[in-house]
Amino acid sequence: MQEDAAGRWDKRYSDEPEVGEPSGWLVSLASRLLRPGLALDVAGGSGRNALWLAKQGWAVTVLDVSTVGLRVAAQEAARRGLSIETLAFDLETQQLPTGPWDLILCLHYLQRSLFSEFPGLLSDEGLLVCEIATVRNLERHENPRREFLLDERELPSLATDLEIVEFNEGWMETDRHVARLVAQARQ
Repeated sequence: MQEDAAGRWDKRYSDEPEVGEPSGWLVSLASRLLRPGLALDVAGGSGRNALWLAKQGWAVTVLDVSTVGLRVAAQEAARRGLSIETLAFDLETQQLPTGPWDLILCLHYLQRSLFSEFPGLLSDEGLLVCEIATVRNLERHENPRREFLLDERELPSLATDLEIVEFNEGWMETDRHVARLVAQARQ
């Protein structure tokens, strides 16, 4: 496991144990997310998006390197009367859990090698939903660092084994330059 990354994120979630609001963009996609089924939240942190999905009826598994973040997510789920599964997971050294997943959520986490795994993990009509900052974000913000940013217009090229349903890129309401993608398993 990446001790540096785990320690850094554990400290962040210890310092900020509050679970934030779900992604506004994810919430806006509610009507497009098919029927609730099995969802995988990749690098889901303290569970802000997983909790929202669980409230919508999804059976959610949250993966993250931070055990502190996952503990926050599990405690908040219990407080809200929701059920989520949390897995301490080093995405750089472990294979993603096998599906089939009806939804894979990958927000604000870039590991290009995962994109070759996603298609084989999705159910027949499963969706991949991604939002990741691009290099243009550095024009206004010093973080995330360059190594964690997409090149402009790169995201669709990472999802070549999926059918792209929606893609857009630009300065969003969050004042971040991000790429957003919804892609579906090919039938």
